Amino acid sequence: MGQTSAEGNIDEPIIALLIEMIDENNCLAKIFRRARDHYENVGSEFSIRLVPDKGKGKEYDLPSTSEVAGLIVGDITSTIGERDIVVQFRSDTLQHIRDDHPLYMSLQYPLLFPYGEYGFHPEIPLHLETGTSKTRKFVTIRQYYASLIQTRPTQGMTLIKGGRLLHQFIVDVYTAIEEDRLRWARNNQEILRAELYSNVLDAVSKSDTDAKIIGQRFILPPSFTGGPRYLVEKYHDAMAICREFGNPDLFITMTANPNWSEIKENLQKYGGDSPNDRPDIECRVFKLKLDQLLKDFKAGTFFKPYKAALHRIEFQKRGLRHAHILLWLGNSTRTPSAEEVDEIISAELPNKEEDPTAYDLVTKHMIHGPCGLFNPKSPCMENNVCTKKYPRPNNDNTSIDKSGYVLYRRRRNDDTCTVMAGAVLDNTFVVPHNIKLLKKYEAHINVEWCNRTSAVKYLFKYKTKGVDRATAVIEKGNTSTTSDATGSGGSKEKVVSQRNEIQDYIEARYLSACESMWRTFAFHIHKRKPSVEKLIIHLEGEHNITVKSTDNLGRVIRKPGIEKTMFTEWMVLCRRSAFARTLTYVQIPQYFVWNNSAKVWTERKKGKSIGRVVAVHPSAGDRYYLRVLINKIKGPKSYDELKTYNNVKYSDFK
Repeated sequence: MGQTSAEGNIDEPIIALLIEMIDENNCLAKIFRRARDHYENVGSEFSIRLVPDKGKGKEYDLPSTSEVAGLIVGDITSTIGERDIVVQFRSDTLQHIRDDHPLYMSLQYPLLFPYGEYGFHPEIPLHLETGTSKTRKFVTIRQYYASLIQTRPTQGMTLIKGGRLLHQFIVDVYTAIEEDRLRWARNNQEILRAELYSNVLDAVSKSDTDAKIIGQRFILPPSFTGGPRYLVEKYHDAMAICREFGNPDLFITMTANPNWSEIKENLQKYGGDSPNDRPDIECRVFKLKLDQLLKDFKAGTFFKPYKAALHRIEFQKRGLRHAHILLWLGNSTRTPSAEEVDEIISAELPNKEEDPTAYDLVTKHMIHGPCGLFNPKSPCMENNVCTKKYPRPNNDNTSIDKSGYVLYRRRRNDDTCTVMAGAVLDNTFVVPHNIKLLKKYEAHINVEWCNRTSAVKYLFKYKTKGVDRATAVIEKGNTSTTSDATGSGGSKEKVVSQRNEIQDYIEARYLSACESMWRTFAFHIHKRKPSVEKLIIHLEGEHNITVKSTDNLGRVIRKPGIEKTMFTEWMVLCRRSAFARTLTYVQIPQYFVWNNSAKVWTERKKGKSIGRVVAVHPSAGDRYYLRVLINKIKGPKSYDELKTYNNVKYSDFK
């Protein structure tokens, strides 16, 4: 959906020429009845209006910028989120064209595909360089569209010069990609439920331990980016890093700058009136900048090299993507001095005479708002108060309280800047930053010291919050005909008899062109260093086995190594390695590597990894107590040894 309308700017002669071109060249137009013939006298108009819904969290905030976006709504049945096109032959018969049909995009976007070209189909051969191993024979839907949306000066570039139509196309493309993955999840529920019950997946709630309830649910696997189990898994990974290294030192937010010189140069060379016309270029430049920023952090270019780092990419309906980064600095003190904080972070305007470059960068990128009396309608304002707590109080010196909270130095002086509507702002509106970072990357980069216990879980939950959503009303003329927070029609109240994680994910899903482009290119959403190894656990003889409907069960059970798992082979490792017997299960990945194909733990020769045991809910009974024990007991050689205490063997782990 777009927030603006260009209806008044339609050039009728150009429209007539486009219709003539399509009639002459588009093979589909010659077969199917054109929509203008059928709806020539139909004048009903509808609009979708987004409404604020503060009670549901930040995911439901209204967009603060004008952008093209899609709302994925509706109930999920055996046909996952179908977005069929219904076409009518000249003989008046109807035909449904599914969103994975080769002609779907040509029917939807005749201006981008004026010849009615065939698009993606599931049997396009995958060709790789000679000597490159490949696990699949055919191109995936994501690979196809990622290849299609490329700048190729020697070929026609109608698609990437499509402006807002390109934005709509990109949203449609990623919606098709995501729905393809949702179909897979819907069609493989037996496998996913088995993995959940066998503790291959992290438990999210009490119901994850009840086989009867699990059998009635639709589950999204943690491999589905943005799903509830994906987010829970990332949260547990982050807490595993905390367990190893303590609290993070720095919380950094980097926001893309549409005026980066690299973006402007590519626009001039390959087309586009503004950076907003080319989300593909914006994505690529931001990815390159972010990669370089993380390399600089690793090298210690701006402060001490990090020993651990993780980050998440977010979009938040603001048009430009941004990255939240957490750093654990090497050799850092748990409670820094004010001087150490001042060396890294500034919350003041630089002196305009002494460093004009720094002054220009801070006033351009690091001034909050303005809000409050200067701009009461600023997005940060709620009940006439800034939710970001600006303006901040003046402080002659940086101070750190007992909990580790930092109050940055913001001295009263003559340094001011004039921003929107002539507002004159001082240090109380300056966002904390590092001037060296600003000079190199010329973008909004907020740097905060966050080394305190109470902030850790808040930061990680913020970093792993769910996808953007929206509440909308459908209006005919000036009257609201439907109001539905879930987007599924009818009243806001909805009775749900069983948990459906697939439907929970897509209900009122707000998908921008910015996010769609990033995800279509398969750029990462989360990343961490060092890696975190998820360690599965299970009761004796209750490990998960995947069986296809065509498999012979007897042969599967007799398959060599079928009884071996990461957990059972840990106990085997403890029998043959004296060193392994000095470690708990969670410490094993630091010194050993799990070879999943050979089903064996081998000695680690390079790299670093942190282990974490898969989450188990207390209601799981013996499995939960097994998890408690393996976090304490070092080097057990068998299940019986885990049940033995003071030479007494117990019947269960409790």
